[in-house]
Amino acid sequence: MVTTQNPAGPPPSDSRRHPRRSRPLTPVQKPAGRTAPDTADTEPEQRAGLPDAPSDQPRQLTPAQAFDALYAFCAPALVRQTYLLTGRRELAREAVERAFQLAWQRWPDVARDRDPAGWVRAVAYDCALSPWHRFRPRHRSPEPPPADPADRELLHALLTLPPAYRRTLVLYDGVGLDLPETAAETEASTPAAASRLTHAREAVAARLPELADPAALHRRLLELASAERLDSARPTHVRTGSERRNVFWTRAAIAFTVTIVGATTLTLRTAPTRYEPPIAPAQAVRGVPAVGVMGPLSREERALREKLRKAETSGPERVFPEPR
Repeated sequence: MVTTQNPAGPPPSDSRRHPRRSRPLTPVQKPAGRTAPDTADTEPEQRAGLPDAPSDQPRQLTPAQAFDALYAFCAPALVRQTYLLTGRRELAREAVERAFQLAWQRWPDVARDRDPAGWVRAVAYDCALSPWHRFRPRHRSPEPPPADPADRELLHALLTLPPAYRRTLVLYDGVGLDLPETAAETEASTPAAASRLTHAREAVAARLPELADPAALHRRLLELASAERLDSARPTHVRTGSERRNVFWTRAAIAFTVTIVGATTLTLRTAPTRYEPPIAPAQAVRGVPAVGVMGPLSREERALREKLRKAETSGPERVFPEPR
């Protein structure tokens, strides 16, 4: 079971890097719940005599309730972040929905993760930046750009960056992660993440010089993500979609296994039990002399024929040859 305490996981430690910046691209609302009474200023003698109130204990949630709380807390901001990576509204919603479907399939492991929100964010970014989307007909045509010309320029500058640089820039200057966390989420070393961030900032500043300041870039990223109306699906719809997908793939795996077993059984029943060598194809025999045609008899052959005709046709002379 999962408690109501911080359903999105512990926030990244980025307050030291941005002491005056609020959490970017993330909802500022806190999950609804009863606030426990603060007894920090109560005297020890008074605290010792207080009874243990049931409200002090965290309320246990079902897996569906814990998932819905995480979805409501993270999904709206995650859709806006994914839009900065792809520039496509429908693809951003689809990637986030797919990430939460995978999270619901692996919910026992995700619920025990130290940062469930980071787990879902990494999966959503991977789905959004997948190179296979270019082969989908619905994603070949470009979507309408933002209405504001400044937003169009910034979005175009982001989309011209390589996917790894764009992801690093959004995580560091958009989401507000520190450099080690950004490197870990992008599966790169800390120096490599720093190099990607530097080159991404230089590329954006070359197109938009007014965004050379990281604080100005962070503010513009927040404004660009907030300018679009990007709604997310209901958590119940995501959970039912994940369950239907599981049922579909389970049935497909069973059907495939049955097909393989049936084909193997049919092969074993119809296959021959012994080896029968194939009959070699006929070939012409070469080197045999041609059959001769009978011609006229020679003098010796004619004499022999006359002698045989005059000889006895029966008797011992035909059996025992005469000595010469």
